Amino acid sequence: MQRILSDQLTPHIGDPVRIAGWVHRRRLLKSVAFLIVRDAAGLAQVVVTDPAVRATVEALSEETVVEVVGTVVANATAPAGVELTDPAVRPLGPPAVPPPFDLYRPALTATLPTQLDNAPVALRHPTRSAALRISAAAVAGFRAALDARRFVEIHTPKVVASSTESGANVFALDWFGRPAYLAQSPQFYKQLMVGVFERVYEVGPVFRAEPHDTVRHLAQYTSLDAELGFVTDHRDVMAVLRDTIAGMLDTVGERAAAALATLGVELPAMPAQIPAVHFTEALRIAGAPAEEVDLAPAHERALGEWARREHGSEFVFVTGYPMAKRPFYTHPDPARPGHSNGFDLLFRGLELVTGGQRLHRHSDYLAALAARGEPVEPYAGYVDAFRHGLPPHGGFAIGLERFVARLVGAANIREVTAFPRDLHRLTP
Repeated sequence: MQRILSDQLTPHIGDPVRIAGWVHRRRLLKSVAFLIVRDAAGLAQVVVTDPAVRATVEALSEETVVEVVGTVVANATAPAGVELTDPAVRPLGPPAVPPPFDLYRPALTATLPTQLDNAPVALRHPTRSAALRISAAAVAGFRAALDARRFVEIHTPKVVASSTESGANVFALDWFGRPAYLAQSPQFYKQLMVGVFERVYEVGPVFRAEPHDTVRHLAQYTSLDAELGFVTDHRDVMAVLRDTIAGMLDTVGERAAAALATLGVELPAMPAQIPAVHFTEALRIAGAPAEEVDLAPAHERALGEWARREHGSEFVFVTGYPMAKRPFYTHPDPARPGHSNGFDLLFRGLELVTGGQRLHRHSDYLAALAARGEPVEPYAGYVDAFRHGLPPHGGFAIGLERFVARLVGAANIREVTAFPRDLHRLTP
């Protein structure tokens, strides 16, 4: 008899079936016992009345792996409206050591540090696994949206000879006796691959050695990067980004509907055109001093409230960031000296995406590095490629964990990260 999953039981009413999974909960009443089995698809209720089988169930601990063979019977009060009766229950391993919290409760009551310390079992809780299912669907939507626009997926090195973002903190390591670094971004490589495929994207880890100890920062996170050639300016990039996030939301709705329901999440509407404000106007809206060169978290929240109030949008673009706060490869705004053709996308008052138009002429790179007092040598392999012809291009990077955290309303980005790496955590 082939094993089926819990969400496949309904078509088999009246038939004997075999399921397998983890002991999610046992309810031992006087005349009947209920065994709730959890598998990848959800929960199945098993009704036990036979004394011998009851003895087996009583000996099981939560999270023990079991196999159940029984008859499917309709019961509107059971999970999915069906249950198994007349079961035979067989453990598939030794009794499990119960985790230090109850996984059968609607919400995990343990503190977040306790959950993270015990991540292999905490992630089994339906609310924690639901967030990871949403994350997987978001990545699938990212890929599908860009595949449909003739982007090509690439895979770039995660160990590099120099830092990508000049001046940022990096993780150093020994590479056969030579200094090397964990990559902060695939930025240089995805630009160079525009010269091969015109449109490229990557899904991969990036590493930031910035000592942030906040609810929205990780030292390693998953970056969804894209780069496209033959753009007029950053607005072409913004249009592709809008469609990409719309595709991600659509796929989350299609593939992770049950996970959204588990978390009580309603997907935001994606406007046909995301409202956009220039950085100087954003400062005014946020009530920030005009001389500021970046947006503080409080400013981002104020802009999020403004976009929701004035445009009914959970998203807002901020364009024209000062060149002083953008990497050297950012294209300046020809019409506004000191400002860039770079942008951030805020989602519910939090920076989600950074992007913009890049320089594409070799001479401009030499000038940009000289203006910042930086030597060319560490970037030689990157800068030299522009001597061989690259079109006007631009791109963006979405932080996956930050996107999911904002989408589900998590208070801490670690709630939607399987095994977070941050200032304090390297295990499990």
